[in-house]
Amino acid sequence: MRIALFGTSADPPTAGHQAILCWLAERYDRVAVWAADNPFKSQQTPLQHRAQMLQLLIAEIDPQRQNIGFYQELSSHRTLETVEKAQQWGQVELTLVIGADLIEQLPRWYRIKDLLQQVQLLVIPRPGYGIEESDLARLRELGAKIAIADLTGLDVSSTAYRDRCDPEAVTPKVKAYIHQQHLYKCQDAPKEKLSIR
Repeated sequence: MRIALFGTSADPPTAGHQAILCWLAERYDRVAVWAADNPFKSQQTPLQHRAQMLQLLIAEIDPQRQNIGFYQELSSHRTLETVEKAQQWGQVELTLVIGADLIEQLPRWYRIKDLLQQVQLLVIPRPGYGIEESDLARLRELGAKIAIADLTGLDVSSTAYRDRCDPEAVTPKVKAYIHQQHLYKCQDAPKEKLSIR
């Protein structure tokens, strides 16, 4: 069984992540999704909120994809531990899905050589992030088997949502949850007052 491992520290998960999940669902037997903490990021929204938003994002996929599942038990600070948990599913071929923005930091991940022996890497191109051949070569030297997805993510980002509440960035149920929980400062910023003449 071919499984795509899609963990994300996205804060919040966006319509772009949803598009990637749909693309993966067409190419893999199973897409395993979970929310994670990224030790290279600071001050994130609590994990339980990001996990809830990710579940809402999956539930909003239309039509529903039966092979996309939410597996929060895979979440770990160390991707190697996540992979070891996924291997308990039996005879599986694991592909770790990462955004192009992570290529440069990947060599600093915990026991990266051991990790790369157990998974294939699928890099998702992202607007604003180049994929440098020198970075890929460095990963290959560490043992990586790399494929580049023939997909470019939507030009939306979690940062844009946190900073400006970009209405295009998130799906309706995720947006409703954000407002219900008051997760980001931008939603509480005063709206521009209309001038009365």
